[in-house]
Formats: sequence, structure tokens, C-alpha cells
Amino acid sequence: MRIAVSGSIATDHLMTFPGRFADQLVAEQLHTVSLSFLVDTLDVRRGGVAANICFGMGQLGARPVLVGAAGEDFAEYSAWLERHGVDTESVRISEVLHTARFVCTTDTDHNQIGSFYTGAMSEARLIELHAVAERVGTLDLVHIGADDPEAMFRHTEECRNRGIPFAADYSQQLARMDGDEIRELTDGAAYLFANEYEAALIERKTGWSAEELLTRVGTRVTTLGARGVRIERKGEPTVEVGCPEEERKADPTGVGDAFRAGFLSGLAWGVSLERAAQVGCMLATLVIETVGTQEYALSRDHFMERFTKAYGSDAAAEVQANLA
Repeated sequence: MRIAVSGSIATDHLMTFPGRFADQLVAEQLHTVSLSFLVDTLDVRRGGVAANICFGMGQLGARPVLVGAAGEDFAEYSAWLERHGVDTESVRISEVLHTARFVCTTDTDHNQIGSFYTGAMSEARLIELHAVAERVGTLDLVHIGADDPEAMFRHTEECRNRGIPFAADYSQQLARMDGDEIRELTDGAAYLFANEYEAALIERKTGWSAEELLTRVGTRVTTLGARGVRIERKGEPTVEVGCPEEERKADPTGVGDAFRAGFLSGLAWGVSLERAAQVGCMLATLVIETVGTQEYALSRDHFMERFTKAYGSDAAAEVQANLA
């Protein structure tokens, strides 16, 4: 199964504030907030939702196709991704704009405040999925992640017109979209990804109930934080998968992307939705134990040891047969 992952490609600037944001907020003055946080650390990391997902899939051996736009400063990043099993030949390189930047500060409660500069991402709307499919032979699924909004609409429309199954996963772009836009990106999706808060916001903005959403999409995948993930399909029992035990909690950035990487890899292998979710939860656990979204190293033996402990030997045998 050949999966293309579209979305942002960015550099992350991650900072740590040795206090709690909540302690700095004055309820009566929230309409005129003016704050500056003196941070202890700065880590410059590779990021962007599509690149993060592809990196995880590459680590698992799924050989994903990265679809997005970057600047001429992307050469080193591209080489890194290729070395970790990602096809970057379909990335559009802007001649005038830098690769996007994400700047994020995390407090001691793991709350985050971030800003995102789009840069070259604005040119993602110029990418034709048909050209991508012709280059790689075929596309069995296109994951449409947070990106330039026009690119997200164009990719969704092209998937519908060409009969390519797609996954809707607008995450960070959800806040800026109205109900009509969300309905346009959602209707007919093979998969709908969201966290628990986003899932409720999707229902409120679209006016679709949880039941109606299941008539609009094939599979609804809702991540539940430390509680794992819930998978729903119309007329079928709900599947819930818990998370493996964490060895430590270092940085939550990129955990959702890692889950998607594991889940999509499971789809590429052809395993069950439950098994795919277990792979996603295991990979997400590795990421939360690491500072940075692409700084973890996936050792096959270590991965399988922890996966077996969390989900049992039968599940491990099925996954091990596919794991690179």
C-alpha cells in the first residue's frame, strides 16, 4: 500500500520555561495580555506535521511519499529524511521563501504556546497529486494534514475527483476554519483524525452529531492523550487502545504525529485497525520520552520488547512480521 503524506514541513524552535503559564495569567486582564517568558533552553529541531509523520513511517519501513513545499534551505533536511526511509522527490522547492518555522514554548505542566510562520508552505497549493501518483506508480491513500489551507482544499478535491482515498487531519488549522470549510475537508474521507478536544470542536462547527459524522467518513480516529485512542466505524463496535507505560515524559511535541506515523504504517502493512493503533501508541510513547519530534532512534528489538509488554505476544508476532 503506497501512502502519500501531505502537510507542513518546518523547522521547530523549542524552548522550555521553568514555571507555569497559569501562574502568569491574570483573569481580569486576559483581554490585554502582554507577557515575555525567560526560557532556560532552546532546541532547534526538524519538524512539520507531514515531515514528522513521514520520518516515523520511514523508521518503521513503510517508505512514505512526502508531499509539501519547502525553501532552498531544505537540502540538508531532505537528505536526513531520505536517509531515514522517506521519499522526498515530490517536495516543491520555493525559489523565494524559506522553509516554514514553528516557535514553541513549553512550561513545567507541559502546556505549550506556539507561533507558526508559513513561508514556503504557501506554495503547497501548486502541487498536483496526479503528478505524484504518476511518479511513484499509484497512490492508495493520501493523508491530508495541516498545511496551507488552499493546498488542503485542492488535495481533497483532487482525491475526490480521481477516486483516491484520503485521510482528513486538519489539526492546527481547525481553529481558523468555519463549519462549511470543515465539512468540505471531511465529507467522504476514508479516515478522520483528531484529538478529543478537536473532535468536539468539529462536531460543534459542522453541526454534525457524532453519529452523523460516522456516515460521512469511513473511520473516525480520536486520540485521547494518556488514555490512548478510540476508533469508530458505522455499525461496528468501538475499538479502544491504551498507551504503553512511559519510561519518562520529556517533551509532548510531535506525539500526535508519531501516532499517525505508526497507525498509517499499520495500514500500509495491512494489519487490523486495532493493531495499527497499537503501533501508533507505541511510537507516540517513544516520542514523548524524547526532546524533539525526529530525535528518537527506533531499535527493532527495543520496540518489540516494549510492544510485547504492552499488547501481548500474539499482537507482537503480527507486528514483528512487518517491522523493518
